[in-house]
Amino acid sequence: MKQNLPIGISDYRVLKERNLYHVDKTLMIKEFLDNNGTMITLITRPRRFGKTLNMSMMAEFFDIKKTSKDIFENTNIMETEYASYINQYPTIFLTFKDANDTKKRSYLI
Repeated sequence: MKQNLPIGISDYRVLKERNLYHVDKTLMIKEFLDNNGTMITLITRPRRFGKTLNMSMMAEFFDIKKTSKDIFENTNIMETEYASYINQYPTIFLTFKDANDTKKRSYLI
C-alpha cells in the first residue's frame, strides 16, 4: 500500500490516523523513561527535524485525558514494559512552532 509523506504534519495522532509514511520512533519514550534520574531533558535538533512531532507523540502517549492505545498499536513502545504507562499522567504540551516575530528588527553589523 502506498503511503503519502507527512509534509508539514506535526501532530502524531493526525499522522497515524491518516496512515502517513513515518519511522517508528516510539522507543524515544522508553529512552526518556530510562533516564528518570535526570531532572531536565533538552531535545535539540535543527529546524524541520521533527521536534514538535516527537513531543506530540510523547504527549499522546502520556496524557491522561486521551485514549491513545489505538494509535500506538503495533509500535515498538507497546512491546516494552512501559506499555502500561500509556495515558496515565497529567501532561502539558507547549509548542512555539507557529509563533511569529511580528516586530520589524534591525540589526547593526
